[in-house]
Amino acid sequence: MSQMRLFTPEEANAELALLRSLLERLVEEHRALGRSAAELQAAQQVVAGNGGRIDSAHVAGLQEAVSRSAAEVAGLVEELQGAGVQVKDLDRGLIDFPARHPESGETVLLCFELGEPAVEHWHDLEEGFAGRKRLPF
Repeated sequence: MSQMRLFTPEEANAELALLRSLLERLVEEHRALGRSAAELQAAQQVVAGNGGRIDSAHVAGLQEAVSRSAAEVAGLVEELQGAGVQVKDLDRGLIDFPARHPESGETVLLCFELGEPAVEHWHDLEEGFAGRKRLPF
C-alpha cells in the first residue's frame, strides 16, 4: 500500500502552480460533459417518444462527445490524484492537499478552490469545506 503524500503549505502552493491548468481543464471538461449529456438525454427522450425526425448522426455525435468528455474527465482526475491531490468537487474546482498539522501532528487538508489566488485555507478531515480555517495553522 502506498503512503499518502503530505504537503506543507509552501509545497502545496508550488504544486498548485503546476496543477492549476489541469484543474481549469477539468472544470471546463466536466461542464462540457454535463452539457453533452443533457443534450443526449433530451434526444433519447425524443427517440423513446416516437423517434420521428431525429437525426441519428446527431445522436451518435452526442454519444461520442459524452464518451470523449467522460474519458477526459477521468484522465484529468487521475493525473491530479497521481500528484497526491484529492479532487473534491468537479463543478467548483475544489481540491485538497493532505498535510500534517504542525502542532497536533494530525493529518489535515489544505484546501483550494479554483478562482482563489493560492492555497490559503485548511480543515480537519471530518470538517470539509464548511470547516475551512485561514492559514497559517
